[in-house]
Amino acid sequence: MDFSFSEEDRAFQGQVREWLAQAWPEEVRLRKAKTATGRVWREEQIRWQQALAEKGWAAPNWPVEHGGAGFTPTQNYLFDLELARAGAPNVLPFGINMVAPVIMKFGTEAQKQRFLPDILHSRMWWCQGYSEPGSGSDLASLSTRAEDKGDHYLVNGVKTWTTLAQHADWMFCLVRTSKEGRKQLGISFLLIDMRSQGVDVKPIITIDQPSEGLQEINTVYFEDVKVPKDNLVGEEGQGWTCAKYLLEFERGTAYSPRLKASLERLKDIMQSEPLASDDADAFRHKVAGMEIEVLALEFTELRILGALAAGQNVGPESSLLKARGTELQQQVSELWVEYSGYYALPMDGSTPFEGDNFQPVGPEWSNGVVQSYFNLRKVSIYAGSNEIQRNIMAKLVLGL
Repeated sequence: MDFSFSEEDRAFQGQVREWLAQAWPEEVRLRKAKTATGRVWREEQIRWQQALAEKGWAAPNWPVEHGGAGFTPTQNYLFDLELARAGAPNVLPFGINMVAPVIMKFGTEAQKQRFLPDILHSRMWWCQGYSEPGSGSDLASLSTRAEDKGDHYLVNGVKTWTTLAQHADWMFCLVRTSKEGRKQLGISFLLIDMRSQGVDVKPIITIDQPSEGLQEINTVYFEDVKVPKDNLVGEEGQGWTCAKYLLEFERGTAYSPRLKASLERLKDIMQSEPLASDDADAFRHKVAGMEIEVLALEFTELRILGALAAGQNVGPESSLLKARGTELQQQVSELWVEYSGYYALPMDGSTPFEGDNFQPVGPEWSNGVVQSYFNLRKVSIYAGSNEIQRNIMAKLVLGL
């Protein structure tokens, strides 16, 4: 199999690299490079996404008629590769990569005109309302209900693990509009204005929350929230179909560019701050083994790219990418923790008294290593747990 790129692809890759060197802010680049978490602030993320939109590169997977970049699958991959090399973040997925394709596929023309331009230019921040207390992997068991009140729905219920809901302007939400028949057929897909009366967002404080307060997940409560009928995407009862369509985009991610960049950074640190000789050889073997695993994943991604370029759909291969990619994310984070040694130990900032000269110990690169490790425990659960992905592969690929 030929995994080489064409001259046109390489020229495109050079164009992306040159643009990133100018467009990705130097002060953010330097600050982000000092910590293992690599998180950016909300305002920085929005400015970055708007810069991508101005260049025409914010939505690589969108059709050109909606403002998409018009990348080929290979160019899309190379774009992700250069973003990872530069340390620049991807766009937040909830708007551009998740709800927008659903609106394009199932939405009305009025919904497309209303929402797509603001999503593209990051004038609208989205969150995802799927999981509920007691209804996570078994998503069809959700109980948040939307009662038909004529010209609007009245929504009551709870959504949880809602990433960045505290910043969101809108939520795309699965709600139950019927209890008749199969439970999947009673689910609908609603767009909910988070400023509506009756919406209450409460933070969930997790063990990985960094000291600078970049809190991530929340529980969202709905109490008699009025949602206009115009905010229903597709037909009533079509929410399960919308959700399955969305999950192909959520799962069909290329993981190898970020994994390769993380390993390259770790290898650079190993050169500048080597371990004691007794430990160095064993750890180098572990890193080399992980590079082989990531290379195997990259070849799989490139093979799928070839199928996409030939006009095929991702299909169950998205489950393979999600399962293996998230496992490798976790394993790479474990290498970082191992190399950091006791510098990776969580630091409890509650113990010092006011006025104490309390400083973190260890090199700057070790700041956030353990937070990143803890945060990545979730990746094998969201977007459908990896156990569910294996069930999908067993059924659709192996025919079991």
